[in-house]
Amino acid sequence: MNEEALERIRNGQYKDRGMVKWRAFASMPEQYIGQDKVLEDKLKVEQPILSEDQVEQINQTLSEAIHNQKEVYLTYYKQGHCITETGRIEHINVHKKCFYFIDEVFELRNEMPLTALIDLRFK
Repeated sequence: MNEEALERIRNGQYKDRGMVKWRAFASMPEQYIGQDKVLEDKLKVEQPILSEDQVEQINQTLSEAIHNQKEVYLTYYKQGHCITETGRIEHINVHKKCFYFIDEVFELRNEMPLTALIDLRFK
């Protein structure tokens, strides 16, 4: 800074722009929301199609996990994403074609359609 500018600051003649200088960033949240949506859409995948062998293996693991109360890693498809959780299978509802599991983290009871299940492994 030069002496003239310092003198104006000392005399109170200097006027700061205040929040005006931040107005350029006022539109940024909308841009970030748009970017997040684009990235999320790019990360989406189609639901994998399981072979008969994979379905049979999942059925065997489901049955054993229920009878022995073993914890399992569940991988399921939801809204374009493959999600893996750890939990315990509580029971299967054949009429509704879904199963119930209790997740390890929050110990909440979750209902999930059997068609969403991609992989099931013992912990």
